[in-house]
Formats: sequence, structure tokens, C-alpha cells
Amino acid sequence: MSAAVSPQQLIAAAQSARSQAHAPYSNYFVGAAVLTKDGEIIQGCNVENASYGGTICAERVALTAAIAQGKRELRAIAVVTVDGASPCGLCRQVMIELGPEMDVYIGDDAGKFRSTTVRALLPDAFVG
Repeated sequence: MSAAVSPQQLIAAAQSARSQAHAPYSNYFVGAAVLTKDGEIIQGCNVENASYGGTICAERVALTAAIAQGKRELRAIAVVTVDGASPCGLCRQVMIELGPEMDVYIGDDAGKFRSTTVRALLPDAFVG
């Protein structure tokens, strides 16, 4: 974690992003925030679609936004949901490819969070 950005600040950014989520089908709002090597925070939220395959998770929105902005060295990601749910398998796979050394902070509406790593979330990962 960058000395300039605390886990609590990254969680707060994810919580803020969560308020922008588009979740008319599940009503399950998710926010994410990625910390880049240079200390920038890039946010994302889940965006659902009536064609469920078109739905994209908050983690992948934030991660792909970072890549689109030329950020290739990612330090950490925070994810916030109502109940502190862990990232899905697809998000874990994207995380291991784009930021295998990232710290991961998973938070809930009550302000509680836990920390882990991408490698802990996806042991024995497939990396092509």
C-alpha cells in the first residue's frame, strides 16, 4: 500500500463509487477503487444489463479503466458491498492477470473491512 493512501481511504473511494452503480435487476450495488503505483485512485461500479452476460462487475470496471488510462502497475484494490462479499471468480482471474501482487480490501456498509491478497483469493491461478 502506498504511504500516501491508507486502506481506509481506498475503501472510502470504493464506497463512493458504489453510489454510482447501475443495478436495476439485482439491487446489489458494488463499488471498487484501484490504487496505482503513482498513488492515483481509479473508481468503478457494477453496471448491470438485461442481457446478463453484458453485466460488468465493479472490480473489472475499475481495473479496465486503469488500464485504459495507461496504468499498468497496480498496488491495491478495494471492493465494497452491503455485506462485504468477496469478488467473483471472473474478477479474481482479471485481478491475477492485471495485478497479481495487489493487496485486496473487502468492505461492507457498516465500515468493516478485511484485507487479503489477490494470490490468496486465487491460489494455483491459471496465467496464460
